[in-house]
Amino acid sequence: MTTTAEQMQRPPAEVRYADELVRLRADDSGPRPPGWWLSLDAARRFVLGDEAGGITRKFVGDPSLVDRSLITLATNRGLLLVGEPGTAKSLLSELIAAAVCGDSTLTIQGGAATTEDQIRYSWNYALLVSEGPSPRSLVPAPMLRGMAEGRIVRFEEITRCPLEVQDTLLSPLSDRVIAIPELTGPDAMVFAKEGFNVIATANSRDRGVNEMSAALKRRFNFETVFPIPDLETELALVEAEAANLLSRSGVPVQQRPDVLEVLVTVFRELRTGTERLSTVMSTAEAVSVAHAVGLRGWYLRGEPGTAEDVVECLAGTAAKDNPDDLAKLRRYLEQQVPRKGRAGAWSELHRARFRLSG
Repeated sequence: MTTTAEQMQRPPAEVRYADELVRLRADDSGPRPPGWWLSLDAARRFVLGDEAGGITRKFVGDPSLVDRSLITLATNRGLLLVGEPGTAKSLLSELIAAAVCGDSTLTIQGGAATTEDQIRYSWNYALLVSEGPSPRSLVPAPMLRGMAEGRIVRFEEITRCPLEVQDTLLSPLSDRVIAIPELTGPDAMVFAKEGFNVIATANSRDRGVNEMSAALKRRFNFETVFPIPDLETELALVEAEAANLLSRSGVPVQQRPDVLEVLVTVFRELRTGTERLSTVMSTAEAVSVAHAVGLRGWYLRGEPGTAEDVVECLAGTAAKDNPDDLAKLRRYLEQQVPRKGRAGAWSELHRARFRLSG
């Protein structure tokens, strides 16, 4: 069965922004690196937006980070995006892949169970038994496809993979080739076409899970993605992303600006303040809570959602695996929130503190 874009919960970037990619490609007169769909300037405008050209801004972050990332991908070195969880590393890698090769779906999800077969290739064992090793019985994985087709391969959470699995990337990144010893002749080697490269991501909190080898580190340029520095920018992003999610969820009303401001402020203060939590209070988590608040308000009461809904939705985000976090959240609601004001959404938030579960 074919899933249309309207039926997808989250279409890939090249589907969500297909019109923009078409316009950028048609108007792109700049020099393109070999194998690229867009020039560096057009790819940059796709990610960071171009108001004059009707291109929306999709990544809120340092423009120079985007510039350096694109330059890295035009070289023979891979790109490793490192940062706190929820800082839009995956989104940035998706957007860049869509701009560079028109396809962001060649993705490897790293984890303890990730195997070499899921990275390079495997076999159709029915054909393998009946015919022996042949190109027809070969099942290419994202790395082999990316090299053969000249496309960007995304490797999510690379440091969650065992070290020997990570080192599967050494030959593709250095020699630009994958050997298939089961085959003979020209089919035994797959050489990378122009346009191939790798974008990997790693959470700074998890880098010690399976530290990368020195040999693999040398084949990547490291770029750090930092959290959004100011409240206004983060609030605008949460508002826009939550509105998009609510629209796709069938919620026709806009959320209250004061409730969203309270939500984002709470996240920022629990992320960096005196009651700092051990769990991740990222912008991505704030978007998820804003989405839940809107759904709760609309489907339970037919309204946009209140600060009371924020409290109801916070516990599942703020207190996941550390009981001390729940105590810190209680203290924050009891002691810090009253200082914000005695009216409006802050007052609602304080009155609803007893709704905190646990």
